Amino acid sequence: MLAASFLAMAHGGAVMAQEPATSGPADQTGQASDIIVTGTRSANQTAAKSLSPITVISASELRQTGQGDLRDALVQLTPSLSRQVMGLDQGSLTDAISLRGLTADQTLVLVNGRRRHTTAALNFDPGPQQGTTPVDIDMIPASAVERIEVLQDGAAAQYGSDAIAGVINIILKGQHDGFSAQALNGGTYKGDGFTTNESVSKGFDLGGRGFVQVSAEVLHRNRTDRSGADTRTGLYNNPAIGSPETTRESFSVNASYQLSPGVEIYSFDSFAHRDARRWAYVRLPSSLPAVYPNGYQPVETIGENDFSASVGLRGDNLLGWHWDLSSTFGGDSDNLGLYDTANTGLYAATGSTPTSVKVGHYGNTQWTSNLDLRRSLALPWLASPLNVAMGAEYRRDTYSIDPGEEASYVYGGTQGYQGISPINTTRAHRDVAAGYIDLSAKLLPGWQVDLAGRYEHYSDVGDTKTGKISTRYDVTRWLALRGTVSNGFRAPTLAQEHFVSIIASPTYANAQLAVDSAGARALGASPLRPEKSTNYSAGLVLNPLARLTITVDAYLISIRDRIVDGGVYNGQTALDALALQGVSLPSGVTPDSVAAQYFANGVNTRTRGLDITFRYKTSLGRLGSVTWDAAANLNHTTVTHVGTDQNGNPLLNAQGIAYLSSAYPASKIIFGGHWTQKRWDVTAHEIRYGHTASQLEYYSGPNAFSNTTFLPFVNQPRWVTNLEIGYRVNDTLHVALGANNLFDAYPSRIPAETSYLGAARYDTASQQLGQDGGFYYLRLNLNI
Repeated sequence: MLAASFLAMAHGGAVMAQEPATSGPADQTGQASDIIVTGTRSANQTAAKSLSPITVISASELRQTGQGDLRDALVQLTPSLSRQVMGLDQGSLTDAISLRGLTADQTLVLVNGRRRHTTAALNFDPGPQQGTTPVDIDMIPASAVERIEVLQDGAAAQYGSDAIAGVINIILKGQHDGFSAQALNGGTYKGDGFTTNESVSKGFDLGGRGFVQVSAEVLHRNRTDRSGADTRTGLYNNPAIGSPETTRESFSVNASYQLSPGVEIYSFDSFAHRDARRWAYVRLPSSLPAVYPNGYQPVETIGENDFSASVGLRGDNLLGWHWDLSSTFGGDSDNLGLYDTANTGLYAATGSTPTSVKVGHYGNTQWTSNLDLRRSLALPWLASPLNVAMGAEYRRDTYSIDPGEEASYVYGGTQGYQGISPINTTRAHRDVAAGYIDLSAKLLPGWQVDLAGRYEHYSDVGDTKTGKISTRYDVTRWLALRGTVSNGFRAPTLAQEHFVSIIASPTYANAQLAVDSAGARALGASPLRPEKSTNYSAGLVLNPLARLTITVDAYLISIRDRIVDGGVYNGQTALDALALQGVSLPSGVTPDSVAAQYFANGVNTRTRGLDITFRYKTSLGRLGSVTWDAAANLNHTTVTHVGTDQNGNPLLNAQGIAYLSSAYPASKIIFGGHWTQKRWDVTAHEIRYGHTASQLEYYSGPNAFSNTTFLPFVNQPRWVTNLEIGYRVNDTLHVALGANNLFDAYPSRIPAETSYLGAARYDTASQQLGQDGGFYYLRLNLNI
C-alpha cells in the first residue's frame, strides 16, 4: 500500500507541473521510474532522478487504505502528513491536512498542476490549524484521481504563495476507455460512524483525437460520539465530541482534444456539494424551560458548494517553444445555520425566539490565468541540453461575508454560533501578478543543477521576490547526493484579514475579530504582512541492490512573521472590544469566560526534520511476492521569537506556542508490506505516532478560563495497525475486507479539570491519531 509513496519519496522531488497529465493510469505500485510532473519543468523527469523528496501515491494505494476521504488516505500513506485529532464547530466541517509539522495553509495544493482555490470557512477552533483556510481536497472525488504527487520541499519560487512546506499535486485520470466502480461500507468498533461511499469513473474516446473522463462519488458518514459524562448531570447525554455527520456528492470531468497536429485544447472541472452537521454542547432545561422544558442541544450546519473549471490550449512549436495558455476559475460557498437552538436574550425581550436560523455566509473565488513557455537548448559546454522555462500568472481573489438572520445576532445571539451581524459584512478582493524563470541542466554527466526565480506583486500586501537552487550529484550508480536552498513566502489570506466569528457555549464565549476592525485595533492589532521563509534541505539516495532503495533527507525551515491567532484578551477588555463591534453576549456567559482575539504576525519559528525511507521487494516463488516498505518522519518546531501587540503585550501565550511547537508528533513511523499471490493479496502496516504535548486550558477550579495559566499535558506515543485482505473473484471484480486501527487504539485521556463540562476526553488540538477508534470495512471494486 505504501510502496509507491516511499519509493517516490526516496527518489526525490521537483517543483512545477507545466501541464495537466493526460497519460494513462500510473503503475499500481507507483514505481520511482514513473514520469513526474510536480517540481520539474523538464518533460521526462522521473521520481528516481528528482532533486528533492517526492512521494508518488497511486490510485490503488489510496483504495487500499479503506478511506473514503483523500485526506485520511494520505495520512496513512505518508509520515510527514498529519491531521488534527478532531475539530470543533466549523473547524470540523473542513478537511485540512498538514505537511512537515506546519499548518495546512502552508502547503500548496494543485490539480493537474494548477493552483486550487481554498475553502471559505476559516478554521476558528483553538489548535494548530486555528486561522487556516486550506484547500479541502476531499471536495475532489477520489474516483477521479490517477495519482498524487507530494513534493516535500519549499517551492514558493516556482508556485508562489503557500508552498512553504511543500506541494500536493492531484493528477486526474485521463483514459480513452474503461469503467471502474467502487462500493466502500464500514463503521467504527463502537457501532457508530457508519460510512457508505460509492463511486464510478468512465473514460470515453473522442474519435482517436482525445478523451473525456467522467467521475462521480457519493459519501455519507454518520456522526460519532466520544463524549464523557456531563459534569452537570452525571449522565452520558452530551454527545458534543466526535466526528460530524457528513453527506457529500462530487463530480469531475477531465478532457483533452487534439485540434491539429500541433495544438491541443484541454479542460478539467469539478463540482461538489456537502451538507454537514455537528452537535454543540447540551443546554440544560433551566436555559429556556418555556421553549425546551427538557433542555436542548444546538446543531451547527453547513451547506457548501465547491466548484472549479479550467480550460487551456497548449502546443509544441511556437518558434521552438512548447507553450501552454490556461485559465482556472474556482470558488467555495458556505451557508452556516443552526437548528434546535434559541436566542435567550430575544426571548426575554419579546417572549419568542426562532429555533432554527441562518447564521451567515462565507464565500470566496479565485481566478488564475497562466502562460507557460518551455524549450531545450543544446549547448556544447553542458552535459545535457539546457531546459529553459518561463511564464506569467495573474490571479484575482475575492472574499465575502454576509450576515445571518436578525434573530441570530440581536440580544446576545443564538446558542451555538452567534449570527454574523451586518456591521461585519465584507466584500474584499485583491490582484496578484507574477513572473518566473526556471533553468535546469547537467553541468557534468552526473551533476544536475536547477535555478528558479519568481517575482510577485500583491495589491494588498506588496511585492515579493523568491529564488531556489537545487542540485543532485550521482556519485556512483547506487549513491546520489542532493540538496536545496530556497526562500519563500505566504501572503495572508483574505479570510485572515477580514474573518469574524463568535461562538457561544453554555458558559463561555470566544470571538474572532477582523484585524482591521475597531475592536481588534483596540486590542492592539496591526495590518497583516506576508510570512517569509528560508528552506534548507540535504539528502542522499541509496540503491545498493537492484530491488532496494533507501533515502535520507534532512530539512530546516525558518519562518518569520508567522501569522497566528494572537492578541488574546479575556474578561472586561474582551467585552469592551466586542461592544465596539456592536456585539452582546447571552446572559449565562460570565465576563471572565469571554475571550477575543485577532490574527497577527506574531512569531518566528524554526522547524527541523528528517525523512527516512526504505523499500525492498522479495520474490517468494510460488508463494508470490512481498514489497516491504518503511518510512519515518522526525520533526520538531521551535518558536524563536514572540512579538508584541500595539499595547505592548505578547501576541502568543504558552498555549499558542505549544500549538505550533509540540502539537505535531515528534516522530511518525510507518512500516509493513504488500503481499500478492495469484488471486490473493494482503496489505499490513503499522503506524507509530510519537508523542505530542499541549498546554491545556482549565475549565474548572481557580484557574478556570485563564489566559496565562495552563496545564502541561503529554499525549503518549500510540501504535495503530492497518490490515486489508483482498481476493480477486475474476478479471473484473475484487473484494477486500479490512480494518483501520485494528486494535482500537485511542489518544491519551486528558485530566478532568481540562475537560469542558466533562464531555471532552482527548486533546483535540493534537495532530496524533484520531479519537474514533477502530474502523472496519468491506470494499468492492469493479474494473471493466
